[in-house]
Amino acid sequence: MMKRGLITVVFMSLLLMACNQNEKNMNSNLKLTQEWDKVFPLSEKVNHRKVTFETQYGLTLAADLYEPKGTEGKLPAIAVSGPFGATKEQSSGLYAMRMAERGFVALAFDPSYTGESSGEPRRTASPDINTEDFMAAVDFLSKLENIDAGKIGIIGICGWGGIALNAAAADARIKATVASTMYDMTRVSGNGYYDSEDKEESRHAAREAIAKQRLADPTAMAGGVVDPLPEDAPQFVKDYFDYYKTPRGYHARSGNSNDGWRVIGTQAYANARFLYYINEIRSAVLVMHGEKAHSRYFGEAAYKYMVEGKAEGYNTVGKPNPNPENKELLIIPGASHCDLYDGGYTELVGKGEPKNLIPWDKLADFFKTNLK
Repeated sequence: MMKRGLITVVFMSLLLMACNQNEKNMNSNLKLTQEWDKVFPLSEKVNHRKVTFETQYGLTLAADLYEPKGTEGKLPAIAVSGPFGATKEQSSGLYAMRMAERGFVALAFDPSYTGESSGEPRRTASPDINTEDFMAAVDFLSKLENIDAGKIGIIGICGWGGIALNAAAADARIKATVASTMYDMTRVSGNGYYDSEDKEESRHAAREAIAKQRLADPTAMAGGVVDPLPEDAPQFVKDYFDYYKTPRGYHARSGNSNDGWRVIGTQAYANARFLYYINEIRSAVLVMHGEKAHSRYFGEAAYKYMVEGKAEGYNTVGKPNPNPENKELLIIPGASHCDLYDGGYTELVGKGEPKNLIPWDKLADFFKTNLK
């Protein structure tokens, strides 16, 4: 009996060693840039370090951890990601750093298949995997010694605003959520902008095109910001160009700044729907959008459905939210979609004076009030 027990112990020890070595190998395969390469300067009020963590799908995510200087004890924490197709060196890193300046430990991460995170093929997406990315970030933060695991929130920007709401509906550990200048990626993928392609014929044609693309060249890329910019481009496309293609927000690892996304990379998004249960989110949610944002309708509809259980663009009718009092819709006067990436500038190409349209103190107060 003792011999059998000894064999079991040895086997389990070897298995644990193998798992640990496999984790080290996964992490060592990530090429993490250690020098500062963000599109914004590092604040003197925070400490910064690169970290990695694992998802339940076996992927390793790369992240920047921002911690406020001069603090002691256990702190509240926030995980940040987005926009869809961007990297942590852009908007999400700025949000994380600003929150760290205000007393939070903040984690800006590259999603699976994106930036410095693992996953092949590159720049592809999955509703399940991307929602898991947020929940894995909560796992990581919960285990840090200086974090109060009962006080964790998330911020999702642009396409990751919808993903953040989906994660909040799925994970009760998330105590407060901000969806900033949000897209519902499943809605726009299946219905087109303003639901202009919300018909069976349009979806069928798109499905046929993607099916052909899978056989012709499944690795083909598309979807980066158009360059050169056409003179007759819509204003929101000009705004995207101004952020992603100029020194204001360009980054070499950003899909939006370069060759974009896999053509078939959002196939699953077009045939799914996020936010089905957001009317059951009991924790606090702040939906923040620009008054002039082309994407404003996503945020307003998501907020209305979250509170009332019904909204334009949602085929489902559910029950009203059991906790509507901690849900808020904040419309920023004069702000466009991309103004909420970094605050915006008075002139294109990131010139002129900063407009400072992101209400950082408001966001901090929201989290301080609700991360209790």
